[in-house]
Amino acid sequence: MDTDTGTLRFRAAQAADTPHVVDLVNSAYRGNSSRGGWTTEANLLGGQRTDPDMVAELLAKPDTTLLLAESGGELAACCELRRSGDGDAYFGMLCVRPTMQGTGLGRAVLRRAERLAVRWWRARRMRMTVIRQREELVSWYERRGYERTGVTAPFPYGDERFGVPQRPDLEFTELARTLPPAGEDASPGEER
Repeated sequence: MDTDTGTLRFRAAQAADTPHVVDLVNSAYRGNSSRGGWTTEANLLGGQRTDPDMVAELLAKPDTTLLLAESGGELAACCELRRSGDGDAYFGMLCVRPTMQGTGLGRAVLRRAERLAVRWWRARRMRMTVIRQREELVSWYERRGYERTGVTAPFPYGDERFGVPQRPDLEFTELARTLPPAGEDASPGEER
Protein backbone atom coordinates (compact mmCIF):
# COMPACT_ATOMS: atom_id res chain seq x y z
CA MET A 1 0.00 0.00 0.00
CA ASP A 2 1.03 3.59 -0.47
CA THR A 3 3.18 4.25 2.58
CA ASP A 4 2.04 7.86 2.74
CA THR A 5 -1.72 7.49 2.35
CA GLY A 6 -2.53 3.78 2.59
CA THR A 7 -4.37 4.05 -0.75
CA LEU A 8 -4.36 1.63 -3.62
CA ARG A 9 -5.78 2.32 -7.07
CA PHE A 10 -7.10 -0.61 -9.08
CA ARG A 11 -7.68 -0.55 -12.83
CA ALA A 12 -7.73 -2.84 -15.85
CA ALA A 13 -4.50 -3.02 -17.84
CA GLN A 14 -4.34 -1.53 -21.32
CA ALA A 15 -1.93 -2.31 -24.17
CA ALA A 16 0.31 0.61 -23.13
CA ASP A 17 0.85 -1.09 -19.75
CA THR A 18 2.42 -4.19 -21.33
CA PRO A 19 6.12 -3.37 -20.77
CA HIS A 20 5.46 -2.38 -17.15
CA VAL A 21 3.51 -5.58 -16.49
CA VAL A 22 6.26 -7.72 -18.05
CA ASP A 23 8.90 -6.00 -15.89
CA LEU A 24 6.82 -6.37 -12.72
CA VAL A 25 5.96 -10.04 -13.26
CA ASN A 26 9.48 -11.08 -14.18
CA SER A 27 10.97 -9.12 -11.26
CA ALA A 28 8.60 -10.79 -8.79
CA TYR A 29 9.03 -14.36 -10.01
CA ARG A 30 12.46 -14.79 -11.58
CA GLY A 31 16.07 -13.74 -11.34
CA ASN A 32 18.00 -11.98 -8.61
CA SER A 33 15.44 -9.20 -8.12
CA SER A 34 12.80 -11.77 -7.19
CA ARG A 35 14.95 -13.05 -4.33
CA GLY A 36 14.14 -9.81 -2.48
CA GLY A 37 10.60 -11.14 -1.93
CA TRP A 38 9.23 -14.41 -0.65
CA THR A 39 7.29 -15.37 -3.80
CA THR A 40 10.32 -16.05 -5.98
CA GLU A 41 10.39 -19.07 -8.26
CA ALA A 42 14.09 -18.56 -9.05
CA ASN A 43 15.06 -21.78 -7.25
CA LEU A 44 12.60 -23.76 -9.43
CA LEU A 45 12.70 -21.96 -12.77
CA GLY A 46 15.10 -19.79 -14.71
CA GLY A 47 14.36 -17.57 -17.68
CA GLN A 48 11.25 -15.47 -18.05
CA ARG A 49 7.82 -15.75 -16.43
CA THR A 50 6.10 -13.73 -19.15
CA ASP A 51 6.84 -11.61 -22.20
CA PRO A 52 5.03 -8.90 -24.22
CA ASP A 53 3.33 -11.42 -26.52
CA MET A 54 1.94 -13.40 -23.57
CA VAL A 55 0.60 -10.24 -21.92
CA ALA A 56 -0.96 -9.16 -25.25
CA GLU A 57 -2.66 -12.58 -25.48
CA LEU A 58 -4.13 -12.09 -22.01
CA LEU A 59 -5.38 -8.61 -22.85
CA ALA A 60 -7.09 -9.95 -25.99
CA LYS A 61 -8.92 -12.83 -24.29
CA PRO A 62 -12.65 -12.40 -23.81
CA ASP A 63 -13.91 -12.38 -20.21
CA THR A 64 -10.36 -11.77 -18.96
CA THR A 65 -9.00 -8.78 -17.08
CA LEU A 66 -5.43 -8.08 -16.14
CA LEU A 67 -6.03 -6.17 -12.92
CA LEU A 68 -3.39 -3.64 -11.91
CA ALA A 69 -2.84 -2.17 -8.45
CA GLU A 70 -1.01 1.15 -8.30
CA SER A 71 0.45 2.76 -5.22
CA GLY A 72 1.97 6.21 -5.23
CA GLY A 73 1.45 6.39 -9.00
CA GLU A 74 3.55 3.26 -9.64
CA LEU A 75 2.57 -0.26 -10.62
CA ALA A 76 2.79 -2.28 -7.39
CA ALA A 77 0.91 -5.51 -8.14
CA CYS A 78 -1.20 -7.30 -10.73
CA CYS A 79 -3.24 -10.42 -11.34
CA GLU A 80 -5.19 -12.18 -14.05
CA LEU A 81 -8.93 -12.58 -13.50
CA ARG A 82 -10.89 -14.72 -15.96
CA ARG A 83 -14.46 -15.94 -16.22
CA SER A 84 -14.87 -19.69 -16.65
CA GLY A 85 -17.78 -21.20 -18.52
CA ASP A 86 -18.72 -23.30 -15.49
CA GLY A 87 -19.72 -20.42 -13.23
CA ASP A 88 -16.26 -20.26 -11.69
CA ALA A 89 -13.64 -17.57 -12.02
CA TYR A 90 -9.93 -18.19 -12.52
CA PHE A 91 -7.27 -16.20 -10.66
CA GLY A 92 -3.67 -16.23 -11.82
CA MET A 93 -0.38 -14.42 -12.16
CA LEU A 94 -0.63 -12.64 -8.81
CA CYS A 95 2.54 -10.70 -8.29
CA VAL A 96 3.63 -7.97 -5.96
CA ARG A 97 6.73 -5.85 -6.43
CA PRO A 98 9.40 -7.64 -4.30
CA THR A 99 10.13 -4.53 -2.22
CA MET A 100 6.43 -4.30 -1.30
CA GLN A 101 5.83 -7.93 -0.36
CA GLY A 102 4.74 -8.60 3.19
CA THR A 103 2.69 -5.37 3.37
CA GLY A 104 -0.76 -6.90 2.78
CA LEU A 105 -0.82 -5.88 -0.86
CA GLY A 106 -1.22 -9.47 -2.13
CA ARG A 107 -4.21 -9.99 0.18
CA ALA A 108 -5.75 -6.73 -1.05
CA VAL A 109 -5.39 -7.75 -4.70
CA LEU A 110 -6.85 -11.21 -4.03
CA ARG A 111 -9.84 -9.72 -2.14
CA ARG A 112 -10.49 -7.22 -4.94
CA ALA A 113 -10.34 -9.99 -7.57
CA GLU A 114 -12.80 -12.12 -5.57
CA ARG A 115 -15.24 -9.22 -5.22
CA LEU A 116 -15.02 -8.38 -8.93
CA ALA A 117 -15.60 -12.01 -9.94
CA VAL A 118 -18.81 -12.06 -7.89
CA ARG A 119 -19.95 -8.61 -9.09
CA TRP A 120 -19.14 -9.05 -12.79
CA TRP A 121 -19.91 -12.71 -13.36
CA ARG A 122 -21.79 -13.91 -10.26
CA ALA A 123 -18.96 -16.39 -9.81
CA ARG A 124 -19.58 -18.93 -7.08
CA ARG A 125 -16.03 -20.20 -6.83
CA MET A 126 -12.51 -18.99 -7.54
CA ARG A 127 -9.96 -21.45 -8.91
CA MET A 128 -6.24 -21.15 -9.51
CA THR A 129 -3.23 -23.30 -10.26
CA VAL A 130 0.03 -23.03 -8.35
CA ILE A 131 3.28 -24.92 -8.80
CA ARG A 132 2.91 -27.71 -6.24
CA GLN A 133 6.51 -27.39 -5.05
CA ARG A 134 5.84 -23.82 -3.88
CA GLU A 135 4.56 -25.01 -0.51
CA GLU A 136 4.91 -21.62 1.19
CA LEU A 137 2.70 -20.01 -1.45
CA VAL A 138 0.17 -22.86 -1.36
CA SER A 139 0.00 -22.41 2.42
CA TRP A 140 -0.56 -18.67 2.00
CA TYR A 141 -3.60 -19.36 -0.19
CA GLU A 142 -4.85 -22.03 2.21
CA ARG A 143 -4.80 -19.46 5.03
CA ARG A 144 -7.14 -17.41 2.85
CA GLY A 145 -9.66 -20.22 2.53
CA TYR A 146 -8.43 -21.98 -0.61
CA GLU A 147 -8.25 -25.77 -0.64
CA ARG A 148 -6.47 -28.25 -2.86
CA THR A 149 -8.97 -29.86 -5.21
CA GLY A 150 -6.83 -32.89 -6.06
CA VAL A 151 -6.57 -31.79 -9.70
CA THR A 152 -3.01 -31.56 -11.01
CA ALA A 153 -1.49 -30.65 -14.37
CA PRO A 154 2.02 -31.14 -15.74
CA PHE A 155 4.40 -28.22 -16.09
CA PRO A 156 4.93 -27.32 -19.79
CA TYR A 157 8.47 -28.67 -20.08
CA GLY A 158 10.11 -27.73 -23.36
CA ASP A 159 8.22 -24.42 -23.69
CA GLU A 160 10.71 -21.83 -22.46
CA ARG A 161 8.11 -19.06 -22.71
CA PHE A 162 7.09 -20.24 -19.21
CA GLY A 163 10.63 -20.59 -17.90
CA VAL A 164 13.51 -23.03 -17.80
CA PRO A 165 12.84 -25.73 -15.18
CA GLN A 166 15.61 -26.37 -12.64
CA ARG A 167 14.17 -29.76 -11.62
CA PRO A 168 12.31 -32.61 -13.36
CA ASP A 169 9.24 -32.98 -11.10
CA LEU A 170 7.38 -29.68 -11.42
CA GLU A 171 3.60 -29.79 -11.65
CA PHE A 172 0.63 -27.56 -10.98
CA THR A 173 -1.94 -28.16 -8.28
CA GLU A 174 -5.38 -26.61 -8.38
CA LEU A 175 -6.76 -24.64 -5.44
CA ALA A 176 -10.33 -23.37 -5.09
CA ARG A 177 -12.51 -21.41 -2.70
CA THR A 178 -16.26 -20.86 -2.56
CA LEU A 179 -16.88 -17.14 -2.87
CA PRO A 180 -19.29 -15.29 -0.60
CA PRO A 181 -22.39 -13.90 -2.31
CA ALA A 182 -22.35 -10.22 -3.23
CA GLY A 183 -22.43 -8.09 -0.11
CA GLU A 184 -20.89 -10.76 2.12
CA ASP A 185 -17.28 -9.71 1.84
CA ALA A 186 -15.54 -11.59 4.66
CA SER A 187 -12.45 -13.52 3.60
CA PRO A 188 -10.54 -15.97 5.80
CA GLY A 189 -7.44 -14.29 7.11
CA GLU A 190 -8.86 -10.85 6.41
CA GLU A 191 -8.41 -8.30 9.14
CA ARG A 192 -11.58 -6.43 10.04
